[in-house]
Amino acid sequence: MSSSREKILAAVRANQPDELPLPTVPSFEGDESVEKFTSIVQGIGGTVVDVLDATRLPEVIHQLFPADYRIASPLLPEANVPIDAQTSIEVLAAVDLAVLQGEFGVAENGSIWVPEANMLHRALPMITQHLALVLDRRNLVATMHQAYARVPSVGGYGTFLAGPSKTADIEQSLVIGAHGARSTVVLLV
Repeated sequence: MSSSREKILAAVRANQPDELPLPTVPSFEGDESVEKFTSIVQGIGGTVVDVLDATRLPEVIHQLFPADYRIASPLLPEANVPIDAQTSIEVLAAVDLAVLQGEFGVAENGSIWVPEANMLHRALPMITQHLALVLDRRNLVATMHQAYARVPSVGGYGTFLAGPSKTADIEQSLVIGAHGARSTVVLLV
């Protein structure tokens, strides 16, 4: 004698629809230029700085941010807050500036893919007060369709980051930095 559960599951198994092929996804084209990316980043409240000589990166960081900032970064030898995956939230919360490497940028929305391996700690890009993302200008794609096609090639967990954190309520009060960095600077090398 079979239970009601077994009867229901047998009925479901017996009445499966035929498998159909997935539709062909069209190729989405767009503008992957530095100018388009810069325009969008600026439109969402971020800043883009051209760093034509990557060896000048530390100098540019020091021109943009105060010398007394607590900095976490695998890219700057003078970073003064050591961070790893086990770092406590209290230490992370005290970081003024995180300087991280982005893998590629998306021109249509100004976002940058940052895989976990580049974050030092998953929470760092969200909890730091100010975020600087270093991006090779040759690594821009036009659309999110092209971006998602690249994601599996750069590791597992990661996130698309775009501009400073913003939120607004029903009273139309805009708050910057409520859920993430108060400022975002993209350093194009």
